[in-house]
Amino acid sequence: QVQLVESGGGSVQAGGSLRLSCVVSGLVDSTYTMAWFRQAPGKEREGVALRRNYGYTVYSDSVLGRFTISQDNAKNTLYLQMNSLKPEDTGMYYCAAARKAWLLLNVKDYDSWGQGTQVTVSS
Repeated sequence: QVQLVESGGGSVQAGGSLRLSCVVSGLVDSTYTMAWFRQAPGKEREGVALRRNYGYTVYSDSVLGRFTISQDNAKNTLYLQMNSLKPEDTGMYYCAAARKAWLLLNVKDYDSWGQGTQVTVSS
């Protein structure tokens, strides 16, 4: 059973930075996709960034150039470095995993989710 635990959220002013972490356990497959999603109040959950097991990354247009997804295999941790934050980045951020390597940022394709960490960006 895959378990994901996020941390690193908080409140920052526009233009600031945060780094989210997701500690992963139970993912023993060599083929997988890890991703970050977010959900603002009253809105649907949306994909932010993904990283496939062989290092390929995909970003949503809204965060491209500002966010960076990375992984430290020695620490079993997925990261999301968020720079130049905007008020519209506010939301609950979730880490997700799936035992497939060809996925994109579709919520329905991921079967393991963390509990989320809140990010609030003020103007």
